[in-house]
Amino acid sequence: MALGTESIWLRRHATAAPPRLRLLCLPHAGGSAGFFHDWGHAFGDDVEVLAVRYPGRQERIADDPPGSVEELADALADELPPLLDTPLAVFGHSMGASVGYELALRLRDRHQVSPQLLMVSCRKPPHLLTPRSAAVTDDTALIAEVRRLGGTDAALLADPDLRELVLPAIRADFAAVARYSARPGIPLDCPVAAYVGAGDPDVTADDMAGWAAVAPQGFGLTVLPGDHFYLVPRRDALVADIRARLAAQW
Repeated sequence: MALGTESIWLRRHATAAPPRLRLLCLPHAGGSAGFFHDWGHAFGDDVEVLAVRYPGRQERIADDPPGSVEELADALADELPPLLDTPLAVFGHSMGASVGYELALRLRDRHQVSPQLLMVSCRKPPHLLTPRSAAVTDDTALIAEVRRLGGTDAALLADPDLRELVLPAIRADFAAVARYSARPGIPLDCPVAAYVGAGDPDVTADDMAGWAAVAPQGFGLTVLPGDHFYLVPRRDALVADIRARLAAQW
């Protein structure tokens, strides 16, 4: 990373030589940069992985959690310009997919730059959203919702001490997702690749196909075995697919 571009928002997995491409990874609601730890050097020596550090967890535990998806996108749009000297690809899982979409719009409108590729995972496109608000009515319902979706966050909630630490960020993220309501889809200036687990309890392959409406530059859909967190057990297959897509962008 260039001098002066270190950021509290980004966990950098540096390459030995200047990268030809940067891959920005946006976690799910309640997730953290650590979710993408084993992606750090999975895409070759010339792809620098940047995992986003949402406020309110891990290194940023003392920071106020985000109030909205738009707030996260705004902050990242202000943070990224020093890194836009190198082509950028974006991957967002679940809530991170909505953040990635909003970020792509802001980079275009504010900085006249678009990602080389936006990759969205297990999240309906903006014009098809049907947010779930019941999950954030109280902590019992919230914990039940996290356990229903599965993933590493569900295991953390089994420990009372860890639960006390992680629950505020999860609560804030789920509230932000609930407030991110359906809106007209604004077409992007970059291709979009969509991913989903075949057994996701909330998002279907047909839902993900709806991203084609905002992707006039090109669209592809990949369905992998698994549920909402298919990308944990199917990590190798997903990484291989992303690696091939990134190579096609060079």
